[in-house]
Amino acid sequence: MPVSYVAALRGLSRNVRLVLLAAALQGFAISGIYGVLLNLFILRLGHGPEFVGLVNGTGLLASALFCLPASAVGRRFGSRRAMLAGIALIALGYVALPLTQLLPLALTPYALVAAYLTANLGNALKGVNVIPYVMSATRPEARSHAFSLQHAITPGAAFLGSLTGGLLPAFFAGRLGTAVTDPLPYGIALLVGAVGLLPAVVAIMAAEDVDGQAVRPAAPRVPASTATAMPLGLMLIMSALLLIRVAGDRSVSIYFNVYMDDALGVPTALIGTVTAIGQVLAIPAALAAPLLTTRLGNGRSYALTALLMSLVLLPLALIPAWPAAAFSYIGLTSLISLARPAVIVHQQSLVPVEWRSTMAGVTQMGVSIGASGVAYLGGYLAGTAGYRAVFLMGSVLVFAGAALFWAYFRVPRGELARDANATRFVR
Repeated sequence: MPVSYVAALRGLSRNVRLVLLAAALQGFAISGIYGVLLNLFILRLGHGPEFVGLVNGTGLLASALFCLPASAVGRRFGSRRAMLAGIALIALGYVALPLTQLLPLALTPYALVAAYLTANLGNALKGVNVIPYVMSATRPEARSHAFSLQHAITPGAAFLGSLTGGLLPAFFAGRLGTAVTDPLPYGIALLVGAVGLLPAVVAIMAAEDVDGQAVRPAAPRVPASTATAMPLGLMLIMSALLLIRVAGDRSVSIYFNVYMDDALGVPTALIGTVTAIGQVLAIPAALAAPLLTTRLGNGRSYALTALLMSLVLLPLALIPAWPAAAFSYIGLTSLISLARPAVIVHQQSLVPVEWRSTMAGVTQMGVSIGASGVAYLGGYLAGTAGYRAVFLMGSVLVFAGAALFWAYFRVPRGELARDANATRFVR
């Protein structure tokens, strides 16, 4: 590990370390086990790609609609309390989801949607508020390293979770004497993953409010003469640009395992292995982010990595073979880990400190709307035109998002425009 990261780790507060621990546990359970098995569980219940899209799309749409209220909750009650409520809802939703197979068959589809919706409301609460919390809990010079560590720890844990998730259905099928195509082994594996979220709830409970994130009194209001106007236009533009790119890369994260299983007939264990390789290679990519941003700036680094994402998707879209699909998935996962720290620091640096939680809420709303839209549309396209059409659409959207981002942010905006060192962010 580079010396700068060792120093960064030593300099992190107990609060940030607890947040990183929660991120690791969530990465193992959700990005790992659930990432491999959720959609396959839905297929094993007898549903097709259209219903996979419906479940994912509805949950993500709920997350999108709740992002701004989640920001308001964080501003009113503090980011830590909002994160705690969020991780509790995530655990509740994901524990309930595999239990839906115990319900009468007619009720199962509705219960699946409700459970996933609950988890995604929690994702909105936690995802929106963790960014301003970490921003407030770290020094400006350490923020890139803090977010990079977060986006390295999550795939590191997801690596272990993906390997575990790929092996668990066969393990439980053998113990239960059922076929590996039966939904029961998948449901038990998902329940194991969900229970692993409970220590994450404890970790956030153990964290403390940080400066600027304690509970807000209802009054008095900041005098108008000293208040900074909300840069709503800048927030909406940033949100729209992220919406386009995320809609593209989520076409892969949502439908990759479905494509491998349903179209290519790849065994679950191999799907888990490919997913795990993608996650483990995302670790050095995330750790390399500060090196890239120091050289190119956050804005330019993000635009470059997004452009590379669009190119790496082409083998998946054009070659109907699992090695090509694996190459694209692994490459995309690595590039996303490289891009996320850069774009987070960039978008948070655009606005004054009092509007950071709102910026996080607005941009997360855009991300969730983009993911929800491609989930709905992708399910329809997969059922009518095939999975390759879904991935080709994804490549085009990612390219468009990268190009539009560069066209707009090549000139400094917001706080960056007033910063004497703005060129190191957006050159």
